[in-house]
Amino acid sequence: MSKPGKRFRAASETVEHDKLYDIEEAVKLVKDAAKAKFDETIEVAMNLGVDPRHADQMVRGVCALPHGSGRKLRVGVFAKGDKADEAKKAGADVVGAEDLVEQVQKGVIEFDRCIATPDMMPLVGRLGKVLGPRGLMPNPKVGTVTTDVAAAVAAAKGGAVEFRVEKAGVIHAGVGKASFTEDALVANIRAFTDAVIKAKPSGAKGTFVKRIAVTSTMGPGVKVEPASLGSA
Repeated sequence: MSKPGKRFRAASETVEHDKLYDIEEAVKLVKDAAKAKFDETIEVAMNLGVDPRHADQMVRGVCALPHGSGRKLRVGVFAKGDKADEAKKAGADVVGAEDLVEQVQKGVIEFDRCIATPDMMPLVGRLGKVLGPRGLMPNPKVGTVTTDVAAAVAAAKGGAVEFRVEKAGVIHAGVGKASFTEDALVANIRAFTDAVIKAKPSGAKGTFVKRIAVTSTMGPGVKVEPASLGSA
């Protein structure tokens, strides 16, 4: 394993790794540590008290970040006729039906978020092995299987972030860029953690949110005091 670089070690020394920071202080530390030559992504990770192997403990959903994600998403829409026209007018990057299914089956995926109208799902369902592992399979629970394709495209373009708990009970997502103001990042993180908490499944027992941490692409993680986020 390679050793951490000088920049990472210097940033890590500014953080007390056993301390729980208020969210405002945590964001300031993370922003100050983001010294890479590119605009680093600010990420939040939440350790949840769930076992997603059980269906009644699955946590998934979508959050509209108030200040956007800072990421330019390519949106693909499976739709026909008027709905296809609506998707194009809303700014979808790729729109199609059978032709788009064939394209994806060949391994050509030119989108980062996928939306489908309900009538297209029998066709899109064939793409489960291709789209599923990439986290791109449309799902009505997160608003990506819908007749209101214009609103779904607008949400995706506007910074809506999907989340789904992983095997170890962890959820993580990009919630902005290092170039964002501290206030914008705090607002985005609060919105994201609130959305996760509202998605608490019926099978979750005991403490739901165990740990929260914020980090940048190249920086150290900073532990957050859940109470400083309000609802956490």
